[in-house]
Amino acid sequence: MPREEFAAVLPFASPTDERSRLLLLAIRRMAAHGLNDAHAAHACLIGFGLSYRRPLILLRALMAEISRASARKIMVAPCCCTRMTHDEAVLLRAIMTAPRDRFEAHSALESLLGTPLCLGALTSAEALGEAVTERMD
Repeated sequence: MPREEFAAVLPFASPTDERSRLLLLAIRRMAAHGLNDAHAAHACLIGFGLSYRRPLILLRALMAEISRASARKIMVAPCCCTRMTHDEAVLLRAIMTAPRDRFEAHSALESLLGTPLCLGALTSAEALGEAVTERMD
């Protein structure tokens, strides 16, 4: 693949902080292999320790809601990829900003899903963002 095409498909570098990298891996695994993917569950167990269930269940709920509500296809890169798609970057930004700025997160999810009807995804992203933040601090 020519460098220009590669940069257009994967314009963002992978996140540098641990919680975003963990979320990205779990999102990619669930997108490719389903909500009950064992590798995603194992990554959450390793990343969050014995309190892994809440973030894992909330991520599953968010992924299910995104699947239900989206009016467009969301591009997700393979797990081994060291860069992110635009859609992955928007989703991670929405998750991490939702606990402190619901309006920005709603705007991000609205553009990601292609619909203004994304309150379910917003509340799931907010709960997930809070769970991830409190588990890793």
